Amino acid sequence: MAPTSAPAPPREWRRHGRPAGERWRTLVSGLGQTLVTAGVVLLLFVAYELWVTGLFTAHDQDRLADQLATEWSGGSPGADAPVVGTPTSPAAPGVGEPFAVLHVPRLGEDWSRVVLEGTTEDQLAQGPGHYVGTAMPGEQGNLAVAGHRVGRGSPFLELDALRPGDAVVVEVADGWFTYRVLGAGDDLAAPDPNGVPGRQIVTPDRVDVLAPVPGGAADAAPAGAYLTLTTCHPRYSARQRLVVHAVLEGPGVTRADAPDGPPALTED
Repeated sequence: MAPTSAPAPPREWRRHGRPAGERWRTLVSGLGQTLVTAGVVLLLFVAYELWVTGLFTAHDQDRLADQLATEWSGGSPGADAPVVGTPTSPAAPGVGEPFAVLHVPRLGEDWSRVVLEGTTEDQLAQGPGHYVGTAMPGEQGNLAVAGHRVGRGSPFLELDALRPGDAVVVEVADGWFTYRVLGAGDDLAAPDPNGVPGRQIVTPDRVDVLAPVPGGAADAAPAGAYLTLTTCHPRYSARQRLVVHAVLEGPGVTRADAPDGPPALTED
């Protein structure tokens, strides 16, 4: 019997010149290489956001701290005449200018950040930024400050670690103002007499947290001296905002009365 010839390969095999299985292996290999490359790029981006931008911000913070030290040593604490025995609330600075230092002992014994005026990316890339138009340190109303949760030094990375009664100390040219995180016991949701809780998680459009009485009307009269800290939530997302509220504890202390700062600076 005459040998039977092998069947002709499918038309598409002949058209591409190689078996379908080989083409699939090539396709899968190429896809795998693309995914690996994308993963490397993503890791490099995360490294840049977490560490490289942090180095830039650390450099900016050192520069701003030196700037404040020079200005404060010149003896011009603010536009208003100081009240004997109490520090002076600074005059409203220009956008981008440093004017205070934030100390949060709960976040570390030496945790401190220079605060700039303004909350655009230009300011937040250098450190926490003060919402223009909100109260200044020590004033009645709401001193509101924003900061990055992740990247640009991650100043508010662990803002969720704050507990009721924790101190947030704001240093100005001639002294310190101490604010205490609101809440009762371990309950950060417990409101004060004005209905202000210690912590909220809100959507980005909830600008009422910046009102003179947080949560109230923007044009309401102040009913206390509050401090509000805001940052993105959850980590690595801007879907919501984590908001912490504190209230001023007493009139503050001057450098003359407490050269090393208030006792709250050394709290655990």
